[in-house]
Amino acid sequence: MSEITASSQGALDVPKLVSQLMAIERQPIDKLDAKISSYETKISSFGTISGLVSGFQTAANVLGASFQKVAATPSDPSVLSATASSTAVPGTYSLNVSKLAQSQNLVAAGQTSSTATIGDGTATTVTFDFGTISGGTLTNGLYSGAGFTSNGNGTASITIDGTNNTLEGIRDAINAAAMGVTATIVNDGSGTPYRLALSSSSSGVSNSLKITTSGGDGSIDSLLGYDPAGTQNLTQTLAAQNAQLTVNGIAITSASNTINEAIQGVALTLKNTTSSPSTLTVTNDTAAIKTAMTGFVDAYNALASQLKSRSAFGTSTKEGGSLAGDGTLRFMQEQLRGIFMTPASGGTLVSLSQIGVSTQKDGTLKLDSSKFDSAMSADFKDVTNLFSSSTGFATRMEAWAKSTLGVGGLIETRTQSLNQHVKNYNDEIDRLENRMSALEKKLTAEYANLNRLLNNMNNTSAYLSQQLSSSNK
Repeated sequence: MSEITASSQGALDVPKLVSQLMAIERQPIDKLDAKISSYETKISSFGTISGLVSGFQTAANVLGASFQKVAATPSDPSVLSATASSTAVPGTYSLNVSKLAQSQNLVAAGQTSSTATIGDGTATTVTFDFGTISGGTLTNGLYSGAGFTSNGNGTASITIDGTNNTLEGIRDAINAAAMGVTATIVNDGSGTPYRLALSSSSSGVSNSLKITTSGGDGSIDSLLGYDPAGTQNLTQTLAAQNAQLTVNGIAITSASNTINEAIQGVALTLKNTTSSPSTLTVTNDTAAIKTAMTGFVDAYNALASQLKSRSAFGTSTKEGGSLAGDGTLRFMQEQLRGIFMTPASGGTLVSLSQIGVSTQKDGTLKLDSSKFDSAMSADFKDVTNLFSSSTGFATRMEAWAKSTLGVGGLIETRTQSLNQHVKNYNDEIDRLENRMSALEKKLTAEYANLNRLLNNMNNTSAYLSQQLSSSNK
């Protein structure tokens, strides 16, 4: 105990004395705080480990899925682009594109102004139908002797009245209706330059337009009425057209330039016609697999390094890891080693070392890219089995990570145990703190009373000394 001092009158320094005594009494609390700090460090470490296991789980999942990826590569990207799904069959396909799908475009008669009113504003219903124009002849954008058959998808209507009976108003009404027709205004530079241009939003011959009007304003009909089989007040500038192509000599027609399943599992997007055959090569996406394999190795190494450093025991020159001696961490390491040591089944490849993945002295993995590429080239099916089968390494690693992270898994169970220890210690500290508070009040009162007693004794001593001095004179 530190030396207790008194004033020149003999009084005790009560606050200092009580503080020194309480420091001794609080030592059990200090030890509990140290334990809590240690457990919180362990909890934080398991949080870090959990994040790394989650990253490894994702990497294993991506690696397993990557073996199902297929790449579709055109010989001339200006002709078409392509994407392949897992159902695509590797092979080489010859394509000829003779026509691209396109939408019908119509243009109305010119107006002197885009904002001038058209007609008297009487409400007029304008109805748009979509279908196929057949037969007849087309001369200067107008049909004669043609027929129109609705595609059966229904009609759409807008109303033109005194609030929107200008070119701009009609344009905005059509676009706001979002009915499959796009309207714009073009300026052709003539004496009546402003012309309303309409385009079907969908390509293909079955999406041509027929426009009818009903109501009292004939000016709107004169502007917009369009029946390919009858009166045509708009001029066609581009006819609706289907895409036409051949795949390995088989003729294919499509209303859209995006064509699915002409080749199994492949989506084609046509860009241009061809003058000679274009080639599409469908192969296993080895580039994606290589990227996923690198990610798998990196994610495992990040996890393995942390498992090793946090479980390491300290030495005279090096501090130990925050989870040194932790049974859960050791068990996780043993489980991972067990997975790597258990061969896959169902193929000629059974271990990662056979395809260029080796284990280093520090427990991390190293990927030999050349050996991995050679393995995929030599036997892609068996490499796939090595990772993606029920006994494959990516499958088992992903399952291990999921189990480790899941409810009741190793990390959750251990973290709950550590949190319970922290709670118990905090409860004990609360109890001790209450006792410390009471003890501090008791000591303060006792030493304050002692202080008063000492003061009284000092005063009595001084009085007696004074009396003795007086009697001796």
